[in-house]
Amino acid sequence: MCAGAVLAQPTEPTPSAVTEAAVNTSASDFRPELKEALPQGQLIGKGRLTIWGFQVYDARLWVPAGFAAENYASQPLALELAYLRAFDATDIARRSLQEMRRSQPISENQAAQWTAEMLRVIPNVRKGDRILGVHRPGVGASFWVNGKASGDIRDEEFAKRFFGIWLSPKTSEPKLRGALLAGAGG
Repeated sequence: MCAGAVLAQPTEPTPSAVTEAAVNTSASDFRPELKEALPQGQLIGKGRLTIWGFQVYDARLWVPAGFAAENYASQPLALELAYLRAFDATDIARRSLQEMRRSQPISENQAAQWTAEMLRVIPNVRKGDRILGVHRPGVGASFWVNGKASGDIRDEEFAKRFFGIWLSPKTSEPKLRGALLAGAGG
């Protein structure tokens, strides 16, 4: 997903913009895989990541009732990235780790393990591809690519850091975080 871009963003800090969309649900916001992944999920926010004028992806966040943004890491949620351009899986994993390191250091051994796990569940993406990541507190993360299950990463710390790319107060994209959490209340 590009966690910061899962998916991918440029390696240098660059001006970016987020286009916020109203959080009105429409047929295009419904994802059949959510029925399995997060049955009580409701769309609370969405936004578009644009960097240097290049549209990267549209992001959507679904959560169950009672979701508290400040405790995102201990609650179930589903985050979807709908890519607006192609990215190589290796670049997505590299950028995701870079963003995950914003919260605290990651050892080289841990980085290698998480990279291998991401490459197992996240493919190269083309324009129009969708990756849905589901946070499963106490377990890890599950992923769907274009509506089909692609695998799980059973590591609670990975899941916390991965979803923190978008939802942590330390994110590199605070405007996108705000757009995603717009309907969280409180």
